[in-house]
Amino acid sequence: MADSITAALVQTTWTGDKESMIKAHEEYARQAAAQGAKVICFQELFYGPYFCQVQDREYYSYAESIPGPTTERFQALAAELGMVMILPMYEQEQPGVLYNTAAVVDADGRYLGKYRKTHIPQVQGFWEKFYFRPGNLGYPTFDTAVGRIGVYICYDRHFPEGWRALGLGGATIVFNPSATSRSLSSYLWQLEQPASAVANEYFIGAINRVGVEDLGDNDFYGTSYFVDPEGRFVGDVADGHQPELVVRELDMNLLAEVRDRWAFYRDRRPDAYDSLVKP
Repeated sequence: MADSITAALVQTTWTGDKESMIKAHEEYARQAAAQGAKVICFQELFYGPYFCQVQDREYYSYAESIPGPTTERFQALAAELGMVMILPMYEQEQPGVLYNTAAVVDADGRYLGKYRKTHIPQVQGFWEKFYFRPGNLGYPTFDTAVGRIGVYICYDRHFPEGWRALGLGGATIVFNPSATSRSLSSYLWQLEQPASAVANEYFIGAINRVGVEDLGDNDFYGTSYFVDPEGRFVGDVADGHQPELVVRELDMNLLAEVRDRWAFYRDRRPDAYDSLVKP
């Protein structure tokens, strides 16, 4: 593993159509590469609006196969830029079987696999059970050009079990692409991911879109950031209202230092946790 990795996050507003949104993210990736980034993650459902503010079958049309046309388009870009890419998209496995998914592409353009969002909310302004089945692929980690990475999507972050599973899977960086509202979760945003980074001893990239979209009154508050395994923000937290490309250098030597200091993985007691996984 390299001593340091330059990593990027994108928080942005809805442009109004899928193609312009994809082009905007291609440009963000190029800008990140120009700043030395070797891995980038986009926001939840990156090429569309956050349509879960309403329940309308019209938005099923945003779903596509993974891998599929958008994955392949960014595979070519990943190979061109030499950059690992995490692409959160709306997946159609087959008609009527839809998931909130992130594809992972290596720096040579190879498709490595995908993570499907496990925990699906159904609360005011987040009608996700109308659109997505719960993920069924577990908590995979992916061996990439920047090391082993994991993905946990938005609402998943409220559930500690997946964070730990990703750590047990060897993740050194976990990306949490999100679309989350100021009125609902802003008091948790700078609390949960730092705590999870400390508890599981890895870096976390937390991404949130910005702006108020026409579909509802959710105010997406941005403030994307990287946090290290000591719970410290890496550089500044992004703006709360404006699109921003966040590029930060992550000191990967900190992982071994923290894991030697706190032997959390050694001192786990899985034999004592059976009751935690009973319905």
